[in-house]
Amino acid sequence: MKTSPLNSRKIEILLYGLIWFLVFSIPFFTERTLQRPDWNKLLVDWLHLFIYLIVFLVNVYLLVPFLLLRKRYLPYFTLALVILLVIVGVDAAMPEIIHPPGRPELARQDEIRLSRDSQFPENESQHPKPPIVAFLDSLILAILIVGAGTTYKLMSQWLIEEKLRKDIEKEQLKTKLALLRHQVSPHFFMNTLNNIHTLVEIDGEKAQDAIERLSVLMRYLLYDSAQNTIGLKKEIDFINSFISLMQLRHSDEVEVVVALPEQIPDTQIPPMLFISLLENAFKHGVSYPLKSYIHFELRIEESSLYCTIRNSKPKIMSSSRGEYSGIGLDNIRKSLKLLYDDDDFRLDILDKETEFEVNLKIPV
Repeated sequence: MKTSPLNSRKIEILLYGLIWFLVFSIPFFTERTLQRPDWNKLLVDWLHLFIYLIVFLVNVYLLVPFLLLRKRYLPYFTLALVILLVIVGVDAAMPEIIHPPGRPELARQDEIRLSRDSQFPENESQHPKPPIVAFLDSLILAILIVGAGTTYKLMSQWLIEEKLRKDIEKEQLKTKLALLRHQVSPHFFMNTLNNIHTLVEIDGEKAQDAIERLSVLMRYLLYDSAQNTIGLKKEIDFINSFISLMQLRHSDEVEVVVALPEQIPDTQIPPMLFISLLENAFKHGVSYPLKSYIHFELRIEESSLYCTIRNSKPKIMSSSRGEYSGIGLDNIRKSLKLLYDDDDFRLDILDKETEFEVNLKIPV
């Protein structure tokens, strides 16, 4: 399910709100350990945190989207540095702004940080930090806040772009697979129509039966093959129809043996995955003067589907092994690489002296 940009923005706002709510609650719960919270001191602490919240929001919603993500690095770092210095200066001057010099004891209380008040003994926290130390502490804290916001924003943007890239890759894979299937279909139709043309002159009834079978195959190619996956049983029915159609032409010359699992599981596979291999077997494994054979086997072992196709190899083809693979095997290789990871499938091709064997393993 795709996450819309609006939902991502809402999640981001909720996350920021939760984090800063927890940050703002720290002074309150720390003061509660004293049994009598000093509300004046709490308000001062919250005011300090509010200043850093402004820095955080300006960075993640203005500087990062409009400068850093657009690769305007110099303006980003310049403005970020200026804002940091200004905010740190305001934070350092906050005690003097809240309490005039006429009441220095209150100003000194406001300079005592909550964190140090909870970590150090009473006698060490009563002495205010030197101005330069307080300035550096505030600067480091502001840099950490800006850095955390920038890091999160960059990671969020990277995840969005990565998801978009994967969606684009999936669409490209679908387009490539569709093109590969369209390459198979004209080749298949050409061979089938040639078979029917031959049967018209030999046996009209067989030609009529072949046309009916062809209509079934065309329905499969037009509708079922357009889907990403198809049921294994329907794919096997398509293979049986294809083999029966090819046998109408080669009934006497070719020994065709088909071995299928007795019980076909209700599983999905990519359509037209084996038809290219069968086309190659009938195209290159049939020799009219000699007895030829084509053996097709499907078996399921654990979570894998194994397909083995063996066909006789006429001597005239033995001298041209480079031409033996044809467009079918090229397409099956491309399709498998688009559909599966390299470790999920295995395609073994054995080009022997008198036999050609293809072994394919895919997950189911």
